Amino acid sequence: MTRETGGILSFVTPEQWDLIEAKMQPKRVKSGYSLFLEGDEAGYLYYIRSGRVKMTKSTEDGKEIILSIQQSGDLIGEFGGIGGLNHSYSAEMAEKGELAIISLSDLESILSKHGDLALKFLQWMALSQRITQSRFRDLLLYGKAGALASTLIRASNSYGKITPDGIVLDMKLNHTELAEMIGATRESVTRMLGAWKEQGTLDMMDGKLMIRDLAALRCMCGCPTFPSCPAELCRL
Repeated sequence: MTRETGGILSFVTPEQWDLIEAKMQPKRVKSGYSLFLEGDEAGYLYYIRSGRVKMTKSTEDGKEIILSIQQSGDLIGEFGGIGGLNHSYSAEMAEKGELAIISLSDLESILSKHGDLALKFLQWMALSQRITQSRFRDLLLYGKAGALASTLIRASNSYGKITPDGIVLDMKLNHTELAEMIGATRESVTRMLGAWKEQGTLDMMDGKLMIRDLAALRCMCGCPTFPSCPAELCRL
């Protein structure tokens, strides 16, 4: 197993994870596979062994907003330890991959018997909540440009590869998806990206977006430099 930064495996020991994994059922899925829909009863958690999962929410006017894109090492789903929960968002595979699925009843049984693991699980849930809150903060406080800059910074922490020329975002993310992540139109995102390319802040490398001037993006969204946000918090 891998221990992704900010993922559940960075919180628990291998022995603790073995307790959970023993109750998981593996499932290979194709791109577009729906894990669950907004409003569905929450009965399972999904661990991403490979691939990426897009989490979305519908607005009152029928538009779809991308809340986040989860990757290998992430555990997704809604769990409150009280039962009767419904999903507040939808989740589908953004690419083919493999999941490991555990029922909430099995998870509750494990946590009730292992208090140390239950504490670690609560810490992971708290971090997940902080990530969501920080993303909404950027969306609300710094306008569309700041929200887009913040999204690119988070993408660089989650999927960036450092090269001599800059940070290449090693993921498929088109202008429409970026627009859905910040609640903007595709046209406005295209204009902002074009302007930043002309300014030398961004560039393209082998069809992928590359950040040349990370400091410029940080200024746009009020990103602190000292102390900087921890990598496990500043991510998609």
